[in-house]
Amino acid sequence: MAQAKSGDVVKVHYTGKFDDGTVFDSSADNGPLQFTLGQGQIIPGFEEVVIGMNTGESRTTIIPADKAYGPYQKEMILEVPRDQFPPDIRLNPGEELELSQPDDKIVVVTITNVNESMVTLDANHPLAGKDLTFDIQLVEIL
Repeated sequence: MAQAKSGDVVKVHYTGKFDDGTVFDSSADNGPLQFTLGQGQIIPGFEEVVIGMNTGESRTTIIPADKAYGPYQKEMILEVPRDQFPPDIRLNPGEELELSQPDDKIVVVTITNVNESMVTLDANHPLAGKDLTFDIQLVEIL
């Protein structure tokens, strides 16, 4: 039976959970996730688990934050004057905004607080700083 290796295109089913068992993502409703191993298309810890798996094999693993979405960085919290936003835009905590960087890259930020004068934005990935548990099943090596 073939083992998954770098360069292989694979399909996996997965369920991602927090330490308390709460599911934050799953392929159950969307079908298997397809990606190429070794291309950096997924978080490093997930890819490391899939390499060496056989078709049909399942594994459960805990991926530490540094091999998932990285540490939570306080310097990625931004306070922006409210008047920097269009007056008709609704700014609600929990909503995401896309900001354009000077190099034309888009950064997704989450609104964490709004008051009359300031809007607090968090540019960390929502899963930054968290260890994640994944149930992974290798469905197919293409």
